[in-house]
Amino acid sequence: MLQTKSSLAGPATDDGITLPAAGISDLHLKEPMNDVLTTGQVAKHCKVTIRTVIKWFEKGLLEGYRIPGSRDRRFPRENVLKFMREHNIPTDALEAESSTRRRILIVDDDEAVRVLLEEYLKGLGLFDLEVAHNGFDAGLKTRSFRPHLLLLDHNLGDITGREVAQSVRADPNLKNIRILVMSGYLSDAEAKEIVATGVDDFLRKPFDMEVARDKIFRLLQVA
Repeated sequence: MLQTKSSLAGPATDDGITLPAAGISDLHLKEPMNDVLTTGQVAKHCKVTIRTVIKWFEKGLLEGYRIPGSRDRRFPRENVLKFMREHNIPTDALEAESSTRRRILIVDDDEAVRVLLEEYLKGLGLFDLEVAHNGFDAGLKTRSFRPHLLLLDHNLGDITGREVAQSVRADPNLKNIRILVMSGYLSDAEAKEIVATGVDDFLRKPFDMEVARDKIFRLLQVA
């Protein structure tokens, strides 16, 4: 059973995860800029047709990527801004855009944990969420959903969280994703080793939901 370490904690779930009783009405998210654009959004900002953007992509003039299993393309905001500046296209509108929501990808092969995390985080009303149940699914959704935070179980069956994290860190287009690894099997020394290899933080299972929330808020700069 998961034990709460806070006297303000609310009731525990059937899995023992304790939900915090404290409210969050005074919390807000520091506004990040949109970091991934669709082909249509690029066309709108550059005042060209979608076909023109596709040609730029195919010729290697504008760096982007295809979503696995789809014909759709996505373009990192920084790449679009660089392209626009190089071609003297006004960037004021794109630079002014912002979003108050952060994206979190929950990766865990335990359905109960996935559901609990998703429902709790959804209830906060601050995040856009997606879930994956194994390492292969995590790889696809990391590249299509482009989360700001990867909430990653270490023992996924087909691959370890460490391997997923290494794959993410090896991709320059994913370098800004924060990674929070969860596990109940790693020793303290192993957890420190994982953090030292590029993971941003570690969450030991079984965990207090309030502790998980605080780590997520810190990594995503929720004030």
